[in-house]
Amino acid sequence: MPDVLLFGLAVLVNIAGLGWLALAMDVHWEQALGPVPASGATIKLLRVLGVAGLVASLLLCLSVDHASMASLVWFMTLAGAALAIAFTLTWRAHWLGLLVGKLRSAA
Repeated sequence: MPDVLLFGLAVLVNIAGLGWLALAMDVHWEQALGPVPASGATIKLLRVLGVAGLVASLLLCLSVDHASMASLVWFMTLAGAALAIAFTLTWRAHWLGLLVGKLRSAA
């Protein structure tokens, strides 16, 4: 797979991971999905998915470049993804509901 596609996938997975971690917080869940609170199991699953997404993003960056450059790029994408999630929560919080999918009905 070309390096550009792997890097693009790393960015998308990074955004998804931070989105899942944001949705694991009650305040952001309510912003994105309404006043129905998430169950404890849903919150734990969102946290696991978030961490797994960030680790997968790091591994994708490491597969593209050597460790020192890959970690730098990963931190930069992490900052960009955090900004993207913050703007999404501010402007169109309901878009984060796409990351939850069928978990919404299980909440």
